[in-house]
Amino acid sequence: MKVRFLGGAETVGKSAVAVKTEQATILLDYGVGINHVPSFPMHISPKEVDAVVLTHGHLDHCGATPILYMRGKIPVYACPPTLDLTELLIKDFLRLSGYYLPYEFLDLRTMLSYARPVRYGDEASVKDARLRFLNSGHIPGGMQVVVNDEKSRLAYCSDLNDVDTMLLRGADRDYGDLDAIVIESTYATEEHPERKSLEAEFIKRLGEVVEGGGTALVPAFSVGRSQEILCVLADHHFEHSVNVDGMAVEANEIFTRHVDFLRDAELFKRAIGAAEWVSGWKERKKVVKQPGVIVAPAGMLRGGLAVFYAERLAKGKQNAIFLVSYQLPGTPGRELLDARKFIIFGKSRRVDAQVERFDFSSHAGMSGLHRVLKGLSGSPTVYVMHGERKNCQALAQWASENGLKSVVPKVGEVYEV
Repeated sequence: MKVRFLGGAETVGKSAVAVKTEQATILLDYGVGINHVPSFPMHISPKEVDAVVLTHGHLDHCGATPILYMRGKIPVYACPPTLDLTELLIKDFLRLSGYYLPYEFLDLRTMLSYARPVRYGDEASVKDARLRFLNSGHIPGGMQVVVNDEKSRLAYCSDLNDVDTMLLRGADRDYGDLDAIVIESTYATEEHPERKSLEAEFIKRLGEVVEGGGTALVPAFSVGRSQEILCVLADHHFEHSVNVDGMAVEANEIFTRHVDFLRDAELFKRAIGAAEWVSGWKERKKVVKQPGVIVAPAGMLRGGLAVFYAERLAKGKQNAIFLVSYQLPGTPGRELLDARKFIIFGKSRRVDAQVERFDFSSHAGMSGLHRVLKGLSGSPTVYVMHGERKNCQALAQWASENGLKSVVPKVGEVYEV
């Protein structure tokens, strides 16, 4: 078995790994890097690929996949929520960045026509390779995959979270004996706060803002994080007004169709039932002036409706902007967090609203990644990707110090398992 790293090495974004057995080539994710101009993983000819596995519906894992369907006819394995989310996010991606993309809506439709929906625990055969799909605990429908060709066994973790959240159960770590594991390292040098105390502090601070006459904006990723926040609010019986806007509304509708992929379907139904779904600019201009909570994308304030709300709330000392997502360096969200500055109506201005970050991550932290590696069976080589270089190196070093052979691959490198 050979493993080729096409993207996602020493960085977060454009994840893509090709696994080649004697007879088959299986592409594990094919995502994009989302900056001012989208970037793509290394090219792979559709003629080479026998199957695609999409582990979840975030653009950094699925956003380049339609390229393969301009001519290819390749089965694509994914959970039903992932297929729906992929359609939702790539359609929006085409709308916003179509000028930069080498595919069109027709290619997305073609890709989806070759979908092979799977569920956790399912297996599939691709020539001499056997695939087994496991829950990743990252977002609804998110999965890991174990590839077995009878000679070697490799686990691809994609993005994973090993602890239960309000929305999801933690990742399944029943990989069996492995010869190799490809693991993320997004938070390899950071610990996440204990979940219950984090939720309690978040609810407390939201209550203080609203009871003080302010409006709290929670910029959150439409897929996964927005729903987690709504579930936290519902579980704590948050009694003030909650409004949800943007693509999160459409994502909520998708998850409503796939509640069997959620940890607590009843809590989720209660959460989205308790929130007001904003539609139209008249409503937006109204809710931004009223005490309450607004959950809206984008999570890093790089665009979307959260920017509209942030511009109007930033100068009010009674208001708050509570960041609940990772803030990449160079993004407006990171600038707001570090310097308390934001582009308000075209000019960089100091923000007077309260600004705080609450770490509701859907990725495993340092201890979680260590737990995953400690629990492995066999003598696998650990391939570390999906993280800044220092994080990849830190996790690889920890693995080596704990008796595991480890590698930090670079884009384009090929390894034999």
